[in-house]
Amino acid sequence: METLEKIRKAYTEYVLENGKQPTSVFQFAKKLKIAEADFYKEYTSFDAIEADIWLTFFNEAKATVEADETAQTYSVREKVLAFYYTWIELLKSQRSFVVYSYGRIREASKGRGAGNTGRFVQQSQVLKPFKEAFYDYARDLLAEGRESKEVEPRPFITDRYPDALWGQTLYLLDFWVRDVSKNFEKTDTAIEKAVNTAFDLIGRSPLDTLFDFAKFMYQNK
Repeated sequence: METLEKIRKAYTEYVLENGKQPTSVFQFAKKLKIAEADFYKEYTSFDAIEADIWLTFFNEAKATVEADETAQTYSVREKVLAFYYTWIELLKSQRSFVVYSYGRIREASKGRGAGNTGRFVQQSQVLKPFKEAFYDYARDLLAEGRESKEVEPRPFITDRYPDALWGQTLYLLDFWVRDVSKNFEKTDTAIEKAVNTAFDLIGRSPLDTLFDFAKFMYQNK
């Protein structure tokens, strides 16, 4: 663990001071005064370090919310709000690195196809471990939401709900990176509006009531 933290700290400092990744693992390890083999025991590449940092942000935000006894009484909508607020607070603590890493992801995405940046960001290997962990978290929350009737199961689209929440996560990340308001106040507003809109859409609506009535009429005609 000590070597892992040493590598992460040194890597973060290097990219912020130089605006790019180290030239090679060999040179990076030599400067850090560790064997190259010790680096590879922890990470397979520099991108793997960044992926681990993104995953750590997520895991820490999730653990913080779940450790809060008050949060356990929240509705699913409120739990999602609490997660995003906590996650953004953690990102603030390393904003310079987040802006660097996210910018590098977007630049790499642009090189893979004009007009498809958002789609390629979603497919980023650097964000992949974070994405996979988030999907597991989202599925658990959505299952809880179905039990509490906050989430309405719908044919063909219920399985796409986690995709929608992941897309919302990337939207909020992008919004925060670009946010220049004092203390990122606009991001707080974006979180509130995005989550409330999402749960209004995936919750029960008058159209569901109409559908149920139509179904009842059909079955009892």
